Amino acid sequence: MYSAIARNKRNTWFILTAFILLLAGVGLLAGWLMGNNWWVTAFIVLFAAGYATFQYFFADREAIAMAGAVPVTKADAPRYYRLVENLCITTGTPMPTLYVVEDPAPNAFATGRKPEEASITVTTGLFEIMTDRELEGVLGHELGHIRNYDIRVSLIVFGLVVAVGIIADVLLRVAFFGGGRRGGNAQGQLIFLLFGIVAALVAPLLAGAVQAAISRQREYLADATSAMTTRDADGLASALGKLQEHAQPLRRPNTSMAHLWIADPLRPNAIERLFSTHPPLPDRIERLHTMGGQF
Repeated sequence: MYSAIARNKRNTWFILTAFILLLAGVGLLAGWLMGNNWWVTAFIVLFAAGYATFQYFFADREAIAMAGAVPVTKADAPRYYRLVENLCITTGTPMPTLYVVEDPAPNAFATGRKPEEASITVTTGLFEIMTDRELEGVLGHELGHIRNYDIRVSLIVFGLVVAVGIIADVLLRVAFFGGGRRGGNAQGQLIFLLFGIVAALVAPLLAGAVQAAISRQREYLADATSAMTTRDADGLASALGKLQEHAQPLRRPNTSMAHLWIADPLRPNAIERLFSTHPPLPDRIERLHTMGGQF
């Protein structure tokens, strides 16, 4: 178990490092195509880093706002508060701020930069279908994201993914408006135009693939952390079974934060499943049942 946790964390940082190096490579190529204008390279790298930093500090509030979540207290949601409080006492984790979204689609997510500044958000639909045992498993999963610092990685990924989309759009606009002149060479301009078009088409797919690769690992890790905390892997497996049975898209879905939720908040088609931010629920349930037999 602990070796799997360490391996997942190493893989996550490896993917993030490779992603940033790829952005630097795109910047170098763009600078060369524009006649060795290395300010383009500097702009791409600095913009990506700067935007990711900005998102690191503000993306948690942005995600909560996009979800339409409202804060709740112990008096507002005693069942919700009691279960999270018990899990926090068990694990020694600071009590997160609790939010609720009025939505019949059962789902939940955690966000924040660190455990001391974290929050958990659940939908009203989750309360309606879960027993206390199942709800504890779901909340243990979200607390696992907090304890494993998945929330921090998710914010960085969110910032990088959005930055890639903006950079691709800028490159395409520069290419169309003739910014790709390479010493007045029309051939160089054509090459840069093609580069801009390819970047605009490939960048969102690449960003989605990176987002999915990291998020899938983190979902498995959070499932395992919840099982270890509650000592009830079958409880979370039962909860995931209900999430599969009652699956429906959120009223306010947003692709940029889809990876935060415990279950996919969208309804992907066949192509989009290739870049799904969540591993298949049956696979997660099977892993939990196997894990449950080892306690």
